[in-house]
Amino acid sequence: MAVEIGKEAAKQKHNHKNVEMLDVRMQEEVEEGMIPGAIHIPLGELGNRVDELDKDKEYITVCRSGGRSAQAADILTENDIQAQSLEGGMLGWDGSVTK
Repeated sequence: MAVEIGKEAAKQKHNHKNVEMLDVRMQEEVEEGMIPGAIHIPLGELGNRVDELDKDKEYITVCRSGGRSAQAADILTENDIQAQSLEGGMLGWDGSVTK
């Protein structure tokens, strides 16, 4: 089961070079705005694209409300990649967003 990270802790980690935000929402959701610098891989593609991620980095997975990002964090963890799910997803995020 995925470990969750709160938005304040995620904001602090977001500035570290070894931490990446991974947005797993659908393209149309991402077009409404995403966390600056986040990598976008829809959840449905993640299993086939996990090799694109750096196993030496930590990932904070993001979706709309937290359900899909928890699934994504589990997929990453199963592939020996350190991951946490953003608690509350984009609905709970009050940091900067780019469109």
